[in-house]
Amino acid sequence: MKLLIVTGMSGSGKSSVMDVMEDIGFYCIDNIPPKLIPQFVDLCRKSETGLSKIAVAVDIRTGDMFAEIFRSWQYLKSEDDVEVKVLFVEANDEVIIKRYKETRRKHPLDEKFNGNIHDAIRYERNQLYQLKEIADYYIETSDYSASNLKDQIKQLFLENTADSLAIKIMSFGFKYGISTEADLVFDVRCLPNPYYSENLKLHTGLEKCVQEFVMNDENSQELFTRLSTLIKFLIPLYIHEGKSQLVIAFGCTGGKHRSITMAELMTSYLRSCGYRVQKYHRDITRDKKN
Repeated sequence: MKLLIVTGMSGSGKSSVMDVMEDIGFYCIDNIPPKLIPQFVDLCRKSETGLSKIAVAVDIRTGDMFAEIFRSWQYLKSEDDVEVKVLFVEANDEVIIKRYKETRRKHPLDEKFNGNIHDAIRYERNQLYQLKEIADYYIETSDYSASNLKDQIKQLFLENTADSLAIKIMSFGFKYGISTEADLVFDVRCLPNPYYSENLKLHTGLEKCVQEFVMNDENSQELFTRLSTLIKFLIPLYIHEGKSQLVIAFGCTGGKHRSITMAELMTSYLRSCGYRVQKYHRDITRDKKN
């Protein structure tokens, strides 16, 4: 099991870090009391879903409980089945102050220091000094944009940068309404329609007989080849722009035959290219007779 403890200065970007960690497949929990981290890890061990990558954010918001972080860290470092790493994030005072002014949020220690953010930051730095010393990773975000920070996290924690983009391939029927969640929509109503074959009408694009009917046509094959080339070209561009999810939809009349065929074939193709792909056939059970 991999456990990443994300900590650092308030206003330095820890929430943004946690958003990225979640996007790249970590199970994330924010502002957990440090004393409970070993118990949380134990719960994940026993989880039926097999959680193997976890990120927890811990900072000064936990108050007096924050001191427990060292004890929890030492305990987990002694566990053979847990790889524990600490990521420390900070920014300079001027940037932190500017960020709090822009967001109009109060510093977590605002009341403790009667609204004096300079004293609050100074105190927090002092409290975090030892934790910074044990950190495995360090990021100074003063000059980082959100996109820069996201790229940095991906480089640190992604073995394969393609995993940063979750791709969803879906099929739908135009007669039930166009997909509103899709980023890319392809109309495949131009392909041969199995609906008009008595032998295939009640089957779906999940079945080989329907797929063969649709693809046993030069135009179908040419369309798939061209779309495959286009989508394979586009995906790295979306990844570079920091997009975390891409939804590609194929639509036919009823969402049972041609769209499912293309969605199934595209899913297999992109998976063979090493991408993380989910599939969803929105209208496959529409008008299904019992």
